[in-house]
Amino acid sequence: MNRSQLADFLRTRREALQPEDVGLPRGARRRTAGLRREEVATLSGVSSDYYSRIEQQRGPMPSEQILAAIARGLHLTINERDHLYQLAATRSRAVPNAPTTSTRD
Repeated sequence: MNRSQLADFLRTRREALQPEDVGLPRGARRRTAGLRREEVATLSGVSSDYYSRIEQQRGPMPSEQILAAIARGLHLTINERDHLYQLAATRSRAVPNAPTTSTRD
C-alpha cells in the first residue's frame, strides 16, 4: 500500500466535493475548500478518527469494505474507485450494473 499516494488521492477527492454536492448544509464557517474529514467519515459510515488516520498516512491498511464505503461517501466514479483500490493494493471486485455516481471527465 502506498500510504502517501492513497492519502493524497483521498484528500484531493474530498477537497473537490462541496457540502451541497452530497446533500449537506454548508454552514457559516468553513476552513477547508471542500468537505471536512468528519463529513466524509459520516457519509462513509466509518469513524472520523479512522478516516483521518488513513488520510494522514498513519492508519491501518483499510479493508475492501472500508474502501468501498469511502468510495461511496466520496461519490467516486468507477474509474476513481478502481484507482483507490490500486493505491491501497487491493483487488477491486467488479460490481455488475453499478451505477456511476458522477459524470466527471
